[in-house]
Amino acid sequence: MEALTIERDLDLTEIINGEEVVSPSPFSKHQIISGNLFRQVDRHVGQKGLGRVLFSPLDVILEEGLNRLQPDILFIRKENTAIIQDWIRGVPDMICEIVSQGSFRWDTDVKKEIYEKYGVPEYWIIIPELKIFEVFTIEEGKYKLHSYAEAEGMVTSKVIEGLQINIKDIFED
Repeated sequence: MEALTIERDLDLTEIINGEEVVSPSPFSKHQIISGNLFRQVDRHVGQKGLGRVLFSPLDVILEEGLNRLQPDILFIRKENTAIIQDWIRGVPDMICEIVSQGSFRWDTDVKKEIYEKYGVPEYWIIIPELKIFEVFTIEEGKYKLHSYAEAEGMVTSKVIEGLQINIKDIFED
């Protein structure tokens, strides 16, 4: 009986607009991209002393019982690290979702609307199959495209000072 409890606790479960959503674990390509991106962002943030970079699985509780999500990567400025508790309890400064097979609508529409509603300052969407990297920032309560690259090129962050990412480095195996 204990093994079932442990197994259930390892599910990738999110609460999205009050509805429990269980997802399978990501494929290896997703995890390679996530690892490549995390290493670059974490190195930059660490060298500049800007805050903390964290990765999934880790619950981000935007509103208890209504929105508890597990973004792939997130950044919290050093002045906002009080939200780092047992889980993240509050609004991170940047959230990144890497679109998996079957999650396109969730990541590009539903979650984007949720992050916008709670005022997440920057939202990154990565679409591996198309090698697209989009960076959105909040302006007057709505996300506006700040930076974009497809197949090659650089993206920049408005929230993570001085960060530039060559997307070829993210999509390489």
